[in-house]
Amino acid sequence: MARRERVMRMSVEQPLWRALSGYRVLTMLYAIGLFGTAHQQPDHPWVAISYFAVLAVWTLGTLPRVANAASCTRGFLVCDLTIALVGILITPLADSHERIVNGGPTLPSIWTAGAVLAYAIKGGWRWAAFASLLVGVANVVQRGAFSRDTVHNVLLVCIASIAIGYVVEVARASERTLARALEIEAATRERERLARDIHDSVLQVLAMVQRRGTAIGGEAAELGRLAGEQEVALRTLVTAGLVPASYASEDASQGALVRAVEEPDERGDGQDAAPRDLRPLLAVHAGSRVTLSEPGAPVRLAPHAARELAAAVGAALDNVRGHAGPGAHAWILVEDEPDEVIVTVRDDGPGIPEGRLAEAEGEGRLGVAQSIRGRLRDIGGTAELISVPGQGTEVELRVPR
Repeated sequence: MARRERVMRMSVEQPLWRALSGYRVLTMLYAIGLFGTAHQQPDHPWVAISYFAVLAVWTLGTLPRVANAASCTRGFLVCDLTIALVGILITPLADSHERIVNGGPTLPSIWTAGAVLAYAIKGGWRWAAFASLLVGVANVVQRGAFSRDTVHNVLLVCIASIAIGYVVEVARASERTLARALEIEAATRERERLARDIHDSVLQVLAMVQRRGTAIGGEAAELGRLAGEQEVALRTLVTAGLVPASYASEDASQGALVRAVEEPDERGDGQDAAPRDLRPLLAVHAGSRVTLSEPGAPVRLAPHAARELAAAVGAALDNVRGHAGPGAHAWILVEDEPDEVIVTVRDDGPGIPEGRLAEAEGEGRLGVAQSIRGRLRDIGGTAELISVPGQGTEVELRVPR
């Protein structure tokens, strides 16, 4: 069985969630122990005891909520921060104003930082700044005035949470880029594997059918010719590669996830649509009796212009097959000039007698007039046909940039 590669789900932020879970439990125990040792005889002990009971149940009961980004919902963040803010604001009810003014800790103490850090890991530095601002306002309100300790503590939480939020955003962006690169690498290796398999099987069989059919002659020769055309077309497809897939990255709970998405239909694109490479559109015409010569670099045109130019080339080749005879050969030459793209279709058929095109238009046969010249005229280009009896026909298609 052939081995296939796929991009596994990654996460650089998952360790942060695990660290946050441990931080919340430790700071909950610290807040309870700090209040118990710092306040031997609080003014209203039942207020503190009731709050710490709620805090302990909430912290331990919501540990799965801070296990990953998917579980940490916005509703949970709001409730979590509310518990921290309520603990700060009811601190004057549990302790005397004198102790608070002298720098006594709030009921949740440094547990509050865990609620702010959850905002930072979930939503980035902007969410962290919002949560830090609310915590700062609550601290000022419960103390009744600004103080050095209050400003110091608020700034410390604010700077730390914003820094962590920014690091998380950068890590997610790097994660998406890496996942996309790995996905493209895996797709490229898979295409190379398929190309090798096709070369070792299908192309070999087609080449053999072409040789044997030509040697046998008769109807087998026609089968050999068709097999030769399919071999050239398939070899061109394998060499040029498939249509490149586009990728969209998602920020999932376990990290960045890359998935392939379908390319949008370009027929509805306006003038601002991304240019399209003309070469793949012409490559489908290459065969045993059609030789394609093209630049090594992409030949980019507006999507609509590229499609119409390729259709005009197809119409010219239809004329070669229909009027130049079964043994005629055709050559397609693509020239990429700075101000225009020139595609020349030439054949070695008997040529077109003088006046035959005008006669065909009078008879209602508009292959050259509409399928070729009409298409080029619609996209602002020109089509010039040169034919000398006995020396073949040449169609020159010009499309401005």
